Amino acid sequence: MPVTFGLHGLPLDAYDDRDGAAFLAGYARAVEVLGPEFTTLWASDHLQFDDGTVLECWTRLVYLAARFERFKVGSLVLGQGYRNPALLAKMAATLQFLTDGRFVLGIGAGWKEDEYRAYGYDYPSRKQRVDQLREALTILRLMWQGGPVTFDGEYYSVADAYCMPKPAPPIPVVIGSGGARVMRLAAEHGDGWNWDALPDSFPALRDQMATMLDEVGRPADTFAISANIIVDFPDDASTFVGIERTDFPEYDNDQVVWGPTPADAIAGLRPFVDLGVTHFQVSPSDLRTLERFAADVAPVLARS
Repeated sequence: MPVTFGLHGLPLDAYDDRDGAAFLAGYARAVEVLGPEFTTLWASDHLQFDDGTVLECWTRLVYLAARFERFKVGSLVLGQGYRNPALLAKMAATLQFLTDGRFVLGIGAGWKEDEYRAYGYDYPSRKQRVDQLREALTILRLMWQGGPVTFDGEYYSVADAYCMPKPAPPIPVVIGSGGARVMRLAAEHGDGWNWDALPDSFPALRDQMATMLDEVGRPADTFAISANIIVDFPDDASTFVGIERTDFPEYDNDQVVWGPTPADAIAGLRPFVDLGVTHFQVSPSDLRTLERFAADVAPVLARS
């Protein structure tokens, strides 16, 4: 299977977050540098990072799908607790219909407690959020058959619900997490699994996923594995940091930053291709890094 790439977010120097028109112009500039190896555009599902500018995921996806028709669009990843799963099924089916099949639903259990509470959502335990995700995935699959659907779960329910038109082609569901229970849900209910490309932990997680797929009788070649990467190719290599620190209690992985040169990124990412990653969501530090990645890294890894 060929290796492909997606743009996740925007280079920080490509837009002005105080002005909508300038933001959109910056996005267009970033998309212009993407070669044929780039097939997707992704939006994160967050509501706030303190007082910074944060765009709501679904609204953004609808715009991207309409504006950039060459690309599939996807959520990386939706917090399942923010939207009723039956309504989400309807929203996803509508977007799939209007884009002629260019939507990828990325979904997870949710983790950012402060935005849950700030926006008035309950923040249940990790176990409960994963159990809710299981029910949400069940409802999504049932609703996409068209209906009528009746489901009475512990957390969610529907009664004689229809979802027409049925999505065609079927909507790929990518489940994101490095936690064992959510990974199991991906093996059981997903079309793919997504996680961060962390050299120290990813190989073991990949082996764990392979075991889970075998246990549920899923052929590995029908299941997609993708990984998020942060890339930085500074003009002055001495400024390269290599690690992006995170300080969220439930998201305690520090992020590897790939660089400082395209050759370094190729060498570092090739093992992930060998592990079966077929799609990378790329978060570039700046527009120049994105240009260099698109020109010098993506074509090489695509031929791996």
